[in-house]
Amino acid sequence: MDPPPPPQMQMQMPKHNIHYPQNSPTSFFYFAQLTLRILVIGFTLAAAITMTTSHQSVTFFGIVMDARYTYSSSFRFKMVADSLACGLSLLSVIHLLSLNRPKSNPNNYFYLFLHDLVSAVLLLSGCSAAMAIGYVGRFGQPQTGWIAICDRVPKFCDKILVSIVSSFLAVICLLVLTIMSAHKLKSHPYSHPI
Repeated sequence: MDPPPPPQMQMQMPKHNIHYPQNSPTSFFYFAQLTLRILVIGFTLAAAITMTTSHQSVTFFGIVMDARYTYSSSFRFKMVADSLACGLSLLSVIHLLSLNRPKSNPNNYFYLFLHDLVSAVLLLSGCSAAMAIGYVGRFGQPQTGWIAICDRVPKFCDKILVSIVSSFLAVICLLVLTIMSAHKLKSHPYSHPI
């Protein structure tokens, strides 16, 4: 008689609770916030650098005409607004990274909303001031006797224009971030009284 066959040994692998990240709305929100904040940093840094390097000297009928951003208080204000928005956005990236932790309070998105709103308003005011002076520099204003200078210093005016456009792109990103943060606050009702 043959001995019975040995029972089949079943090897069982230990079960680990591994959760792989999936495409959830939360991860999309985090990725979009991070991407837009990095874009704001890039746009505002580019705008500030372009503004600080905008200068041109030309000779006009034996007179040296020097155009620099420091000659206009509006251009200086825009450069400071760009620098502040860049620094604040860098801080907001750090804050966003802390909010991505598992036990973070979703009510802290209020601070991101407030940050984005203040940064957008600051940047928009700097852009508006620089755009007003840039318009007069490009087209002049004959009623008050201000002549256009951009036909004499075109490189200077082109750099100013690039700086203003870059800042407006950052404003658009900040407005989208403000809307996203407001939506996140709306989707998470307050659990603690303020």
